[in-house]
Order: sequence, then C-alpha cells, then structure tokens
Amino acid sequence: MKALLKFSAGIDAINGWVGNYIKWLILAAVLVSAGNATTRYLFSIASNAMLELQWYLYAAVFTAAAGYVLKLNEHVRIDVVSQRISPRARNWIDVIGLLFCVMPVSLYICLQSIPNLLETYANQEVSQNAGGLLRWPVRAMIPLGFGLLFIQAFSELIKRWAFLKGYIEDPLSKGGHVNMDDEQETA
Repeated sequence: MKALLKFSAGIDAINGWVGNYIKWLILAAVLVSAGNATTRYLFSIASNAMLELQWYLYAAVFTAAAGYVLKLNEHVRIDVVSQRISPRARNWIDVIGLLFCVMPVSLYICLQSIPNLLETYANQEVSQNAGGLLRWPVRAMIPLGFGLLFIQAFSELIKRWAFLKGYIEDPLSKGGHVNMDDEQETA
C-alpha cells in the first residue's frame, strides 16, 4: 500500500504542477479578453485569431484543471447528502463513483478524442474564420485534460481504498491531500 500511496502522491504532484500553471492561463485569458474588448469597442478593430485564442485559453483552463480540481476535492458534490453520512460512507460513494463513472468516462473520452486530434494535426486544420488559428492545439486539450482527470481519479481511488482499509486518515477531511510523513504505514 505504501508504494501505491507514493504513486498517488506522484500523480498529485503532476496535477498540482498543472494547476499552478493553469492559474497563469486564467490571467492570460482575462488579458486577451480585455484586449479584445478594448480594441473592438475603442478602435473598431477585431481579430478572429485573438477571439479564438481567448476561447482556446478558456478551453485549456477548464479541461486541464479538471484533475487539479478533483485533487483538491473541490468538484461538485451534493453537500446536503455528503454532510449527513459517515466518512466511510462518503469514501465508499467516491470509490463507486470513481470506478464506475469518472474513470471509465474520462478514459473513453480521452481515447476517442485522440484519432480526431491526430487527423486535425496531420491535416493542419485551421479555423474557417478569416485569420483563424490552427485547431489541433485546442483539440489536444481534450485527451490531455481527460487523461489528467483519469490519472487523478486513479490517485483518489488509491487514497480512498487506503482509508477504507485503515492505512491512512480520511483523505476527504484533508482536501484530498495525504502527507506520507504523517501516516503510519503497516503494509
């Protein structure tokens, strides 16, 4: 179990790193959005490339940050139900949700999006708008984002299972983080 928890910590580190860089993409998206609005309304200048860049950045933020949000345990939950059940029950619900919903769906979307990405890249597909951008960078965010979500779901599954087997404290009470130094490992 200790090796799996270290593996989980490695996955957490990857999504933590991605999450820290996503914050800069949010700033870039806001600046591009403000620049687009300013040039359009003050100078009557519009750029399709800049408008597309704006939504490319937002797409990157929302797809690539999904694993990071899951890591932080900040995803959508039914709090009314979650607050009324025991930590064991919450973790069992998460195990079932991760195994039968998050992991299969994220893996399916990741795998199904790769052929489209490869075709778009091979053809160097460009937006139909005049001055538009290449499409493959935004299409690359689909397998990347869902791949990060899949591996983070696997990390969360490891932590939930370790809790249910008594190896660690409730990962949900720590916001999804497990400090290996604080846990007494017996396996």
